[in-house]
Amino acid sequence: MNKDATVQSSSASAASPLQIDLARRILERIRDSGWTVGTRISVPDLARTFGVSRSPISAALELLVAQGILTAFETRGLQLARDVAELDPETVLPSSPLEDLYRRMMRDRSLGELPQDVSEAELMPRYQVSRGVIRKLLLRFAAEGLVQRLPGHGWRFAESLVGDDAYRESYEFRIAVECAALRSPIFHADPQILTPVRRAHERILSTILDGKSLAGGDEWFRINASFHEGLAACSGNRFLADAVRQQNNLRRLQESAGFEQLPGERLKQSCREHLAILDAVEAGEVEWAEALLRQHLRQASEFASPNRAQ
Repeated sequence: MNKDATVQSSSASAASPLQIDLARRILERIRDSGWTVGTRISVPDLARTFGVSRSPISAALELLVAQGILTAFETRGLQLARDVAELDPETVLPSSPLEDLYRRMMRDRSLGELPQDVSEAELMPRYQVSRGVIRKLLLRFAAEGLVQRLPGHGWRFAESLVGDDAYRESYEFRIAVECAALRSPIFHADPQILTPVRRAHERILSTILDGKSLAGGDEWFRINASFHEGLAACSGNRFLADAVRQQNNLRRLQESAGFEQLPGERLKQSCREHLAILDAVEAGEVEWAEALLRQHLRQASEFASPNRAQ
């Protein structure tokens, strides 16, 4: 292994799971935004985009520097050093064992293999890790509103979308909230939000061959969620945006396994419906966009079940 590769490997291994995850999200943002070599990187803009302080952004950017994705600007700051259009973030920044375990627990809960009420003592032998690791994961779920600590030593996962009634109620709520976001009097189709969303959908469509997509379930869920959360963010109403984000967290908790098995044709249909809504929004035809969004969510609710995902 050469010196540069050794430095890159040691930098990645020393990074925290949060830093790796944030660096991967920044790389996805750069790729989906279509940034070209030489584009200057703004720490404040990225901090606002991801809702974190500048310190974790700076740490994540250092990982991308170590991977040769970014380099120092000639005066001050960082710039994009290479074309990332064809880069796979998972290859450049592989998931940490902690991230893999987080996804495994998410899928186990999605499949009903984890009960709603759990304890650290029960989870330790199941996943063969220490109490400290289990607690870190549970605290991450708690920060996402997906689990809460019970009096004593237990934890309870959030009410998930189990059963037809829960799915119906969830989609009724989503229709009400997401359509209200489009009707906000200060709604603004912010290209900084929507352009990366559009490019991500176009990239997903390009990966569908013979009815199958090369994109994984985790990647499609991220892009799917970014569409719905992006429209809500354009409303300028933080409470509407938070409500959509929380619904996506609940969907991820319940539907993560289903997204891995989503048929390519359904994925293609969903992408095209999203792009049609973006077309209407960007053309200023907000009423038409709302009608398309309402129809999209109603069709998704008919397709969805405890074993399916939109």
